[in-house]
Amino acid sequence: MKKTIMPSLRRVIVPIIYGYDNHTALDAALALAAEILLVGMVVVTKEEELSAGAKQAREMRKQLQRLTQDKRIRLRLPVLVSHMPWNDLKKIVEAEAPDLLVLDWSEHLSAMRATAAEVLMKPVCDVALVRGAFPLKIGRVLLPMRGGPHAELSLRIAINVHPRELIALHLNLTGDAASDAPFHGLKRVLDRLPEVQKRTVATDDVTKTILEESQHVDLVIMGASARPLNSPASLGPVADRTLMESSAAVMVVKTRRALPETITDETIGVQAISILVDKWFAENTFDADEFAEIQQLVKLKREQKVTISLALPALNEEETVGKVIRTIKRALMDKVHLLDEIVLIDSDSTDRTREIAARLGVPVCVHQQLLPELGARGGKGEALWKSLLVTHGDIIAWIDTDIVNIHPRFVYGIVGPLLLNPKIQFVKGFYRRPLKVGDKVQAGGGGRVTELTARPLLNLFYPELSGVIQPLSGEYAGRREALEQCAFFSGYGVETGLLIDMLEKHGLSSIAQVDLLERVHHNQPLEALGKMSFAIIQAVMRKLERHYERAFIADVNKTMKLVHYEEGGYFLDVEEIAERERPPMIQVPEYVMSRQAFKKAWRK
Repeated sequence: MKKTIMPSLRRVIVPIIYGYDNHTALDAALALAAEILLVGMVVVTKEEELSAGAKQAREMRKQLQRLTQDKRIRLRLPVLVSHMPWNDLKKIVEAEAPDLLVLDWSEHLSAMRATAAEVLMKPVCDVALVRGAFPLKIGRVLLPMRGGPHAELSLRIAINVHPRELIALHLNLTGDAASDAPFHGLKRVLDRLPEVQKRTVATDDVTKTILEESQHVDLVIMGASARPLNSPASLGPVADRTLMESSAAVMVVKTRRALPETITDETIGVQAISILVDKWFAENTFDADEFAEIQQLVKLKREQKVTISLALPALNEEETVGKVIRTIKRALMDKVHLLDEIVLIDSDSTDRTREIAARLGVPVCVHQQLLPELGARGGKGEALWKSLLVTHGDIIAWIDTDIVNIHPRFVYGIVGPLLLNPKIQFVKGFYRRPLKVGDKVQAGGGGRVTELTARPLLNLFYPELSGVIQPLSGEYAGRREALEQCAFFSGYGVETGLLIDMLEKHGLSSIAQVDLLERVHHNQPLEALGKMSFAIIQAVMRKLERHYERAFIADVNKTMKLVHYEEGGYFLDVEEIAERERPPMIQVPEYVMSRQAFKKAWRK
């Protein structure tokens, strides 16, 4: 069940120039990316005909073919013979749109008759200039930072090379407090990266400090000086001198992103939140197939001495609930003992849902009848909240009961990461959702509320959660100790609210997501999706109100005007959609007493 971590830099371009040493740039690229695109180049003088480079081109093709023994490397053919190599390389980079262009500061710039200023004035993509032998085994990396606009890229690259030690050196210029403002936003990100060592040094001479510190590391990675895109300067005096004088290998990077008019705004550093998200996505995104060896999961469960409950929320699901229960019970309770209990949490169905579940030996609870002193509410969130009361497992999993293509992976997939990593508290499933339109199925459809409401809101207000592929999926699991501390919205906002609570209480690393492949279920009409969106927006606003201690939503905002059409014209229908919240279950006395009684009985 070992998971491969993919680097966040997918593709890097490196020019391989005939007659020059290309190893430094190529070694750096291999340390950074999943795919390396090599561009073979033969440079001829303006006085020569291009045909004069034919022999060198043939030799270059042989050299490139030898390099492709590394499966990460692919070639761009044909080999380029050029009078103006830098101009031609820029066209290739624009066409290929790589994540990064890696150049040797000395060899490549000399071969292409280009200056650092020309390369960096208006970069066609993010650029890294490397000087010195790039270490094949990277022990210590120094990351000098003041929070400039290239700091995000330098931090991303430093994490990508996977050093044994990564030292972020905050350079605080003595007597210039205002210039330190950009680092404040970056510091928020660094504080959430425990693998990065943070140091702050007050200095009158930034370059001298960097050179002194570089004597104790294998590699220095730094951003170019913050200058407008049309600046005639090259890398800035600090980077220029570091490249020339550092005893360690040096990589200087510059982003293609347009720079702001002022660099004293601390929001520049906040853009580095994408580093946290990319890192989380790589490390905490799983495939259900990783947990298909169910006996291994049972072994982990036994070693950790935990119990697992599956709660099935349902409302009028007689067509599918029987198959869901039979499939999961047979595979995960009868054949192997992964699940300790399955409970149906019914929302007062009017069809045969409860009868079918009971006949299959599954306990049934009508959530409106639980905790009657707190009042009965409708909604899926209410069912999930009350399922904490009637289940006993240390881990609780929920899956919807309308899944047509039910498979055991919908359960073992979301339970697996919790058994694999004790730091993970909450796991969301994601999948492809085919959408049936008339008689045809659109494989890429579905998830309309997710893409049009939930994900845009999370990107805007909770960007750490922007890597969650399907925040509204109905398949998820969590540790009881974490779930009982969370408030539950009673309706459609429950999934969004739980995600935000987990983030705020336990941090981004406590959340994981699992690819459950494909999920086929009954799609809802557009009006129902509109109501769902309205409830989700309320849920996000409520969380923001708590965070900022300020009310955003007036009572009038809890009603939604629905537009209907009948012969003769349009009319409005008003419906109240108030997304109310239940307190953390640990605050409910009946729950606390129930848990105490269960633990006492279990010890006996």
